[in-house]
Amino acid sequence: MQIGAVLPHNEIGTDPEAIKAYAQGLEALGITHLLIYDHVLGADPDRPGGWSGPYDKDIAFHEPFTFYAFVAAVTTRLELVTTVLILPQRQTALVAKQAAEVALLSNNRLRLGIGTGWNAVEYEALNEDFSNRGKRQAEQVSLMRRLWSEDAFSFKGDYHRITQAGINPRPSRPVPIWFGGGAPALIKRCGELGDGWMPLGGPSAKSQACIDALRAHREAAGQTWEGFGIQAQAQFAGGTPERWRAHADKWRAMGATHLAVATHNAGDTDVDGHLARVGAYLEAVS
Repeated sequence: MQIGAVLPHNEIGTDPEAIKAYAQGLEALGITHLLIYDHVLGADPDRPGGWSGPYDKDIAFHEPFTFYAFVAAVTTRLELVTTVLILPQRQTALVAKQAAEVALLSNNRLRLGIGTGWNAVEYEALNEDFSNRGKRQAEQVSLMRRLWSEDAFSFKGDYHRITQAGINPRPSRPVPIWFGGGAPALIKRCGELGDGWMPLGGPSAKSQACIDALRAHREAAGQTWEGFGIQAQAQFAGGTPERWRAHADKWRAMGATHLAVATHNAGDTDVDGHLARVGAYLEAVS
């Protein structure tokens, strides 16, 4: 099981030198992958009707593709993972183009974790339909894979139309697509179309049921389980080496291939503080 880190999005700040030091520090520790969360806009709690959600306009999120283009230039091994990019609130061809560019400039280190999201405020601002986001996501995945692998082509789906066009340059291989979420329809879509799964919860009976369902859906779709990944997460805050180790062991037993630790809300917010926590966690679970 590979050990990664979650970008402390609201604590890492905006100093390019600090972000460079953080990314290079992760590589020096032996961390294999970095996860980045995705939100484009934050709602103002004083907006008409009010707002209650896990984040608002005062919580900072770096833009995934731009951030990873920078990180790709200052690292050599770190896998760059979106966890998760809210795909249906974006234009599909543009995402394919942006992902292709990051994959090219990072020597195929991009792993695209995608989700459907929950924040209708973002969908409204980005002029996309919140109500059909799950159905559109499946078509988006099929279209992006064609854009990454084919020259000019025509495509007419329920939500997209391309008339003899394509993107250039294209990555030397398709970008891996992992699905985040746990709803039954998402699990089915992930089993049929995904390269991996990103659970929202811990190593629980519910997660095991999702893994069992994924296996069944892949078998029904004629897909192999070999090479299919599971990206789990852990929290540094409130933990001890013993608790981290027990949590990681449960994920290992369930077949997780990757586990990333989140170090925000747990102490010093500077680069040294975050790297120290990553190092302590890595030592505990390795």
